[in-house]
Amino acid sequence: MSTQAATLVRPMRAASAGVTLPAFTLWWREIVRFYRQKGRVVGVLASPLVFWAVLGSGFGTSFRSGGGPGQQHYLDYSYPGILILIVLFTSIFTMMSVIEDRKEGFLLSVLVAPVPRTAIVLGKVLGGTTLAAVQGLVFLVFAPFAGVHLALMQVLLVAVVVFLVSFSLTALGFAIAWPMDSSQAFHAIVNLFLIPLWLVSGALFPLNGASGWIRVIMRLNPLTYGVEALRTLLYPGAETSFPLSSAIATLLLFSFVMFGLALLMANRRTTRPAA
Repeated sequence: MSTQAATLVRPMRAASAGVTLPAFTLWWREIVRFYRQKGRVVGVLASPLVFWAVLGSGFGTSFRSGGGPGQQHYLDYSYPGILILIVLFTSIFTMMSVIEDRKEGFLLSVLVAPVPRTAIVLGKVLGGTTLAAVQGLVFLVFAPFAGVHLALMQVLLVAVVVFLVSFSLTALGFAIAWPMDSSQAFHAIVNLFLIPLWLVSGALFPLNGASGWIRVIMRLNPLTYGVEALRTLLYPGAETSFPLSSAIATLLLFSFVMFGLALLMANRRTTRPAA
């Protein structure tokens, strides 16, 4: 009986190692690769920060989002949306490494190795998720300028929301980048689809004040739930359109769907060597 048990356990351990070790290696490669490019690190944080400061100061007190605490000044209102923008930039553009790896021949080497596609997707997605989540949480150092003072439990819940948004967007970025051979095409998709998606997420204006068709799009937009969840956590008592529990549940569902889409794309497409 013990011999039979050992015979069953060995393949299970081998299968686990067959996913875990390659996924960890690809995850670590994404981390090292990103932080070696100092310009990307600065750009990811500086661009949204400048955008927040200029836009927030421009609207200033002329914007009113309701009677909730911390919602009178536009700098306060737009802070959760700018945090999501940092996560969006990092998550999506980190997955440009898929296109770069294909051109360099690295991805082809990984695909011909005895490594399951699940490990490839998991490693790349978790690498981008880690980078995006860390960059988003670093932005919390500016929270006091938005009238936000977080307790430990709030920080933990914010981290959960940021992780879910990062994971789902990174998986989406992987699914977009996988069939592409051109970084220009990737940029075009991002500018055409993902940036407008952020614009109608409640980051710049509240859902309740939007026109009818925009309101429908905002309710269907998963990023809206991320922005609303962060606003609920950062400004307790503020007016929000969704309860925190339903917003987190929606983000969790979106994460599973996007990871499933990334797996589907990776298993449907056979990568070609660069010309």
